Amino acid sequence: MSASQIITLEHTSRVLEDNPLGDPHERRLPVYLPPGYGEEPDRRYPVIWLLSGFTGWGERMLHRNAWDENIQQRLDRLIGQGTMPPLIAALPDCFTRYGGSQYINSMATGRYEDYLVEELVPLVDAELRTLPEAAHRGVAGKSSGGFGSLVLGMRHPDLFGGLACHSGDALFEYCYRNEFPLFVNGMEKYGGPGAFLEQFETILPHQRSAVWHAAISVIGMSACYSPNPESDLGFDLPCDLHTGQLIPEVWEHWLAWDPVNLVDEHVEALRGMRCLYLDAGTRDEYHLHLGARALVRKLDAHGVTHHYEEWDGGHSNINHRYDISLPILSTALNPT
Repeated sequence: MSASQIITLEHTSRVLEDNPLGDPHERRLPVYLPPGYGEEPDRRYPVIWLLSGFTGWGERMLHRNAWDENIQQRLDRLIGQGTMPPLIAALPDCFTRYGGSQYINSMATGRYEDYLVEELVPLVDAELRTLPEAAHRGVAGKSSGGFGSLVLGMRHPDLFGGLACHSGDALFEYCYRNEFPLFVNGMEKYGGPGAFLEQFETILPHQRSAVWHAAISVIGMSACYSPNPESDLGFDLPCDLHTGQLIPEVWEHWLAWDPVNLVDEHVEALRGMRCLYLDAGTRDEYHLHLGARALVRKLDAHGVTHHYEEWDGGHSNINHRYDISLPILSTALNPT
């Protein structure tokens, strides 16, 4: 049997053309083809869309890692062991100048939800031997990619029949609010949000302190959750720059995207999932195990079937969790 392949689909996006940040609208989409793909020309495969976390993009999942596997090596092992059936995996690039898109549409960043569901999904189905039905298409990711998996699964049950979320952003009052004091300190250090946006890309990695990371995180999330074309920044900030206190009318826009709050609106979509997998580490630095527990409580209240696990770990170095989720998700999406 021939080895797996990584092919790259070049794509010029109409959706991302003239996006507010001037980010590229010509992008590369790496796709994993399983071992033996070229030897069975009549065989079609389920597809899993693997979403990167904040500051990531699809190609980075293919980088060599010291003492760990990249995604191709991991999929090869899981398929080769018979732990999961062969599948196609697509690795989209939804990176923005501010670090990420959260896989949603925003007037401050661009229409990345539309980019993925209206352009990339049809592209893969047209170019490759997929099973082009929601029952055989899933979405999975960690951190912001886990958030994207939840939101895309809830909002597009016509496209995605299963999802896996590892430590996905949820319960925003815990996972984001703790960064607001550091964000205020960062704005004072860098001279305010406008000045920060003029210089943040020139600050070298070894100079990026906790306040730098909090600054880009809050700005990136603000651009996604509270865009405002009438603002000089293109978005509204959720907290006062002097005290760090919440600005309620802006914070409400953020909370409208919290997966915990979205469950009630999308119960039927979640009930229809062939697989709904969630997990989180109990030492997650952003308290995302609490967000996962809140999600699970909502799912239980609505009688939605799901698979949930916790483990002893934090937010980083969690690629090993794909060993658990991907066999479960791919088996649920497999036609036989």
